[in-house]
Amino acid sequence: MNKHALLFSAFAFSSISLFSQPSGKPPEWTKQAIWYQIMVERFANGDSKNDPTAESITIAPVNDFPPSDWKITPWLQDWYQLDDYAKNANMDFKRNAIFRRYGGDLKGVFDKLDYLQKLGITAIYFNPLNHAPSLHKYDASYYHHIDAHFGPDAEGDKSIMEKENHANSELWKWTQADLLFLELVKELHKRNIKVIVDFSWNHTGTLFWAWQDILKNQANSKFKDWYDIESFDNQKTPENEFKYKGWIGINTLPEFKKVNVKGNRKTGFPYAGNLHPSVKQHIFDVTKRWLAPNGIVADGIDGIRLDVADQIGLDFWREYRTFVKSVKSDAYIVGEIWWQEWPDQLMNPADYCQGDMFDAVMHYQIYRPARYFFAETNFKIDAKQLKDSIQFHLSRLKPENQQVQMNVAASHDTPRLLTCFANPNKYKYQATPFDQPDYQIDKPDAEVFKRVELYRIFQFTMLGAPHIWNGDEMSMTGADDPDCRKPLWWPEYKMDLEKTHPKRAGEFTINQPMFDQESFDKLKKLIEIRKSNPELSQGALTFLQAEGDLLIYKRTFERDEIWVAFNLSTQPIQFDLPLNQSYEDLMTNQVFNNTVELKSLMALILKRK
Repeated sequence: MNKHALLFSAFAFSSISLFSQPSGKPPEWTKQAIWYQIMVERFANGDSKNDPTAESITIAPVNDFPPSDWKITPWLQDWYQLDDYAKNANMDFKRNAIFRRYGGDLKGVFDKLDYLQKLGITAIYFNPLNHAPSLHKYDASYYHHIDAHFGPDAEGDKSIMEKENHANSELWKWTQADLLFLELVKELHKRNIKVIVDFSWNHTGTLFWAWQDILKNQANSKFKDWYDIESFDNQKTPENEFKYKGWIGINTLPEFKKVNVKGNRKTGFPYAGNLHPSVKQHIFDVTKRWLAPNGIVADGIDGIRLDVADQIGLDFWREYRTFVKSVKSDAYIVGEIWWQEWPDQLMNPADYCQGDMFDAVMHYQIYRPARYFFAETNFKIDAKQLKDSIQFHLSRLKPENQQVQMNVAASHDTPRLLTCFANPNKYKYQATPFDQPDYQIDKPDAEVFKRVELYRIFQFTMLGAPHIWNGDEMSMTGADDPDCRKPLWWPEYKMDLEKTHPKRAGEFTINQPMFDQESFDKLKKLIEIRKSNPELSQGALTFLQAEGDLLIYKRTFERDEIWVAFNLSTQPIQFDLPLNQSYEDLMTNQVFNNTVELKSLMALILKRK
């Protein structure tokens, strides 16, 4: 297999699947979305009084307690430097990272709303906010409550949760963290910022209220059919025969049982199937709680991001869309449809975007080939190959869905954008210094910054809604998980020097983490350009030239058009504009007529005057 085998050839563009009759279009507002993804635990610590405790991060009886001297990790600390409690317990970094908490909370988000508004974002995607012991919150203890340590009264909220009847949604109460989140949603709406929240309906944590009942009552639990349990414990034997399926074999993430599965179920492919009716009802109740709190749709969130969505059957997703849209007709549903076979084959999202399930997916399918064009990697492609790949991926989607895909570059699950561009390896493969000791994790050189800038221009002028992983606008660095989840480098902070390397003692280039105002300003400008020009959010896409290192396409809306041109070569390249027409570069306001010269590593966003 040659180095371009990961991409699809041009002839594949003609193989367009036949679509079924549409049964629902995406919300109109999502075309103009500028997405900003927030992982609250690492975003900002606005209230130190609600910080997690050793007890609150323990997943008994699956793992041990943190050491007795455990404490919150200082926000400014050198990332790879072991915490004192980790040193005393002879932990390595990976284990230390599991126990780390920095105390980010909803108050921290409130404190940064002016910053987000200044940047120009119009939609926030929150990683899970549900109460859970982990830093990432994909191991829910309660879907229907915000994590107590994100709110102002952690102990009071836990007391409410412990006494509540979780099986009956009519008896659910509002905790202080819940109410603070709803207040945050109202404030974001006042600022014309939409909100979606991440949930995993595939699995829970072992502290989930229904799972705890199973642990206590085993085969006598009324929730025993919710999960994929292989055998219950026999109380008459000294052994523990309790066995169950955890997501990808992780025993802290027990999976909900899949029912009515038809045919062969294969990871990375859609399949017919559903969830147990009681599980489904609980999920619907939780969804309605956040979409329409107290029955008021205007006070609720604006959509759902669905984690590991390919793990759940299509029958459930069809029912779920019907339910979501019945509560809030313009709610956005975006699924994580990612790996068919890691690290070489991405999934085909077409089956999920027919109008009867999702409005969009996290469109890593566009980012991967774009990286191979804009970055210097071992899998370099030319402009024609990028064009062919983009056309292939878009051809699998309806036009209305093409415009609202969440165009992801970096996220909580990938290396940060700068770091991804600084390394030549295959996308998301051996992308940490633990896999490759020479993997670059410090600040890259000026050329990498320039190439990322060119990619951002592509991202903000391409079909689909652009997405920013919190901190990338600051030019943060970080390898794959957990390094992409560093606490953010706010401009008012002076972060400690990064002088510790996890695999190379004494050989690491000392790096000063700091907010990059220039990168922030450039991204802010791009956001302004996209928001001010409907061609870029609603216009048709036409490739004009794609050969070697020159890529030119245009976006057309009504009678207006914008040309976007890139030169990735080391030499200037010329191209011709239409005769007797003038174009203005929206980034510099320079006017061009007839022939344009593109310098090396240069891009233009040219609007017809």
